[in-house]
Amino acid sequence: MITAIVTFALPQPITQEEAQKIFLSTAPRYQNLPGLLRKYYVLSDDGRTAGGVYLWQSREAAQAVYDDAWRAFVREKYGSAPQLTYLHTPVVVDNLTHEILSGA
Repeated sequence: MITAIVTFALPQPITQEEAQKIFLSTAPRYQNLPGLLRKYYVLSDDGRTAGGVYLWQSREAAQAVYDDAWRAFVREKYGSAPQLTYLHTPVVVDNLTHEILSGA
């Protein structure tokens, strides 16, 4: 599994309520994406940085989504280019499902 951390600077700070409204408008884009296990939308305390933490089955699945069209969408929607970091995720502890996941 791969965790992708995406962050981008916002042109102006936003509140958690504003972020929730914006994020809910884009959330359907990520439902049923091949290889995406989970997505967490994130917002910094000062409201100046937002992004997402994604858990993917593989790096290939992630890279298939993070193409030029996706980058353009993020730039247009949020006003800056996304920064992307990939991390290997050998084990996940899921306390909601009471599972420990290893591998894809």
